[in-house]
Amino acid sequence: MKKKRAGALGKLWKAFFASVLLACVLVAASAWVLQAALATPLQLQESGLQLQVEKGGSLSKTLRELKTEGVINWPRLVLAYAYWEGKTDIHSGEYLVPHGSTAMDLIARLNRGEVTSYRVTLVEGWTFRQALEKIRSGRNIVKSEAGRTVSAAAKALGLDEGAVEGWIFPDTYVYRSGTTDIELLREAYERMRQVLEEEWQAKGDDLPYKSPYEALIMASLIEKETGQPSERSEIAGVFVRRLHKGMRLQTDPTVIYGLGEDYDGNLTRAHLRQSTPYNTYVIDGLPPTPIALPGRAAIRAALNPKPGRSLYFVGKGDGSHHFSTTLTEHNRAVREYQLKRRADYRSSPAKGN
Repeated sequence: MKKKRAGALGKLWKAFFASVLLACVLVAASAWVLQAALATPLQLQESGLQLQVEKGGSLSKTLRELKTEGVINWPRLVLAYAYWEGKTDIHSGEYLVPHGSTAMDLIARLNRGEVTSYRVTLVEGWTFRQALEKIRSGRNIVKSEAGRTVSAAAKALGLDEGAVEGWIFPDTYVYRSGTTDIELLREAYERMRQVLEEEWQAKGDDLPYKSPYEALIMASLIEKETGQPSERSEIAGVFVRRLHKGMRLQTDPTVIYGLGEDYDGNLTRAHLRQSTPYNTYVIDGLPPTPIALPGRAAIRAALNPKPGRSLYFVGKGDGSHHFSTTLTEHNRAVREYQLKRRADYRSSPAKGN
């Protein structure tokens, strides 16, 4: 009887040890699988992986797609890990996953929203049309129907087509893949509204503007007349004094803008006499809208013109201008700098100046 009990007890111990051994094997196997699922580098090419997460995309869907592409072997384990860590929320956009990344790295990247960013630069002096075309040509920009034409874009911004010029702030904008042209355009529009308001609050005294919009118009003239930082406020002073005296502004860029596609690069005397709403040789006061995108410096100059007595200026051919107080002095400067143009004459500063 005792021998039978001893035998039964021995069998129980053997079964127990076998169960323990099996459990250890299973734990080890699970640890290996978990290690393989989470800490082993993903199956990526040397260049890494460009991953696009659409708006509204979920982590589980993304992991399933990566499983199909052969990038991840254990999507359910990776998803369980993400739930355990509280990292199931992911951001839409384009991701660059470097070669050597693990599933844990991927989850952290998606959760932090480390999307690839792009840049587009809008240049001072451009027109609204040029800015819109530049934005729509940006890499991974979504071209919407609302941004297809100037008219449609103006409507999307809540502006009349005839009053859209000048309302885009020239700057470098950073955006994510999937951003629409109108989203970026609206950001530049709101930026211009903000800058104009800030500069209007710091404006000088005795200005001829009835509204910030008129200052924006003036700033666009200044932007097109000079690229020399030191001259902006001086040109603003000339324009402001002419307005105070009831003199016409007589600035060539307004003539060119009014000609539109008819301008072939050669401004003639006939053009100066041609009647358009923008020709400041013909009309009194400011043109009806801005003629370009002015930067902050031009807006600040328009609102803080340099004091003085000069009423005229003419390009010297090196990108700078000669300022004159009297018409006689101005005509002499015209003969010197315009009628006898140097071979390397240019109306804007050389690059690097």
